[in-house]
Amino acid sequence: MRIAIASGKGGTGKTTVAVNLACVLADNGQKVQYLDCDVEEPNGHIFLKPQIAVTESVGILIPVVDEKTCTGCRKCAEVCQYHAIAVLKKALVFPELCHGCGGCARVCPVRAIREQNRPIGVVETGRSAGVLFVQGRLNVGEPMAPPLIRFVKKKAITDGIAILDAPPGTSCPVVTTVRDADYVLLVTEPTPFGLNDLRLAVEMIRQLGLRHGVVINRADSGDGRVRDYCAEAQIPLLLELPDDRRVAEAYSRGHMAVRVLPDWADRMQQLWKQVDVKQRGRP
Repeated sequence: MRIAIASGKGGTGKTTVAVNLACVLADNGQKVQYLDCDVEEPNGHIFLKPQIAVTESVGILIPVVDEKTCTGCRKCAEVCQYHAIAVLKKALVFPELCHGCGGCARVCPVRAIREQNRPIGVVETGRSAGVLFVQGRLNVGEPMAPPLIRFVKKKAITDGIAILDAPPGTSCPVVTTVRDADYVLLVTEPTPFGLNDLRLAVEMIRQLGLRHGVVINRADSGDGRVRDYCAEAQIPLLLELPDDRRVAEAYSRGHMAVRVLPDWADRMQQLWKQVDVKQRGRP
């Protein structure tokens, strides 16, 4: 089972829910894996403190043009949907825009284009107590996270529970993360900003046709408009987490709430029971 944990905005507590849920599942004897797909700013390692065993470089194939062979026919530029190639007299490549599809090399009639690997980041795998751990780290300055996210997702186990910690927002990296999830947990906060971005996230998830539910973090610190929206939109409200100073103190020290507050372990277990029921389509 693949469970994606996402949010319409940053700072709602998405990673807090993801790492604590993974920890509780592991404590209960489940085979569980945490995958940090927020490759531009991964922070799950701060709490899980994994022992990294393997670090792999990840790259994409980008075109290299042989100017002596290139005839300037423009077929490569015409096939590129991302405008990564322009043709003046010869083909000119913009590597930062290239998605590595290889189309330009395939359509070149004189074979003037070859492909070479360009590193974009690394994927690190390891273990944290009973939790299998995977995270991606995008190189500084790289504009495109989806290729690295796809590589992270290739590490997902198929014989247990994979928890995908998505980037915030509703852009391409988030879509890449949640696209084939069995269930999506949307973590939000009871504020006007939280409600606005939750609406955007729900619209995205529904376009993808994915089962989803909502967790409200710091539920007693705002108003009831998020609850009203969930009721009107018929979205399952799976859990409300209180605004607890002890959680914030644990977070600031890099500690997980379930290790500091026993009632949080009970909350995460209840959350998992509801996700399991919803994902399997039971009433």
